[in-house]
Amino acid sequence: MPDTPRPAPLPVVLLHALPLASPMWDAPARALRARGHTVLTPDQRGFGATPLGAEPPSLETVADDLAALLDEHGIREVALAGCSMGGYVAMTFLRRHPGRVRALALFAARAAPDTPQAAAERRRFADLMLDDTLRDQLVARTTPLLLGAGTRERRPDLVEEVLTMAKGAAPEAVAWAQRAIAERPGSLPVLRVTDIPALVVTGAEDELVTAQDAATTAEALPRGRLVTLPGAGHLQPLEAPDQVTDLLTALLDDATTPDRNGYSTC
Repeated sequence: MPDTPRPAPLPVVLLHALPLASPMWDAPARALRARGHTVLTPDQRGFGATPLGAEPPSLETVADDLAALLDEHGIREVALAGCSMGGYVAMTFLRRHPGRVRALALFAARAAPDTPQAAAERRRFADLMLDDTLRDQLVARTTPLLLGAGTRERRPDLVEEVLTMAKGAAPEAVAWAQRAIAERPGSLPVLRVTDIPALVVTGAEDELVTAQDAATTAEALPRGRLVTLPGAGHLQPLEAPDQVTDLLTALLDDATTPDRNGYSTC
């Protein structure tokens, strides 16, 4: 019998965290491209080379930006991975553009909406980012908390790298994104009907998204798998790039291998 032809590699989109930009995904992107995947690592609205524009804060606007980018590249379906803010955009994309995602990976993102208190704290953070007298102190105090305690102790170089990226972000973009995230609805309903291979990854030292948050998100996905990375905090693609690459590779294999049943429900 002739060999069954291998399916074409699935295009991959990697969405960055706040307040960073696309370079946070450099290591996994290189590895996935080496395996033959088309990999897009867009700078989201206001970050990197992408202008903020005049639209009011909304993750729906960012999700629609992604749909337009895929259309420009002639890409219909993708594997979609997002970290933190990128994960919230990914879940918004599922709701806004159904049928375009064949595999999903959520890093350091919760499906539940912000509580009223958390949303108010985001809006206050946005206000402080626009205060020239307070911004530098705010960034210096909060940015290292994106990394796990062990990373902060072992990797001062990475702490400095993340601080440099955070300081380079436009204050208006950070404020816009914080307000957009504060207004997002819950995503549990859309996850419950997202029957595709899916991965929810949390860092054992994440100080922003709890283990229960991650478990609730994974349990909502019909084929969700929950993975905890030891020694990592909120920015797993930077703190544990090899493990993240391995997880994404397995997810992509699962999404493109016809005789697999996918991940079992957590």
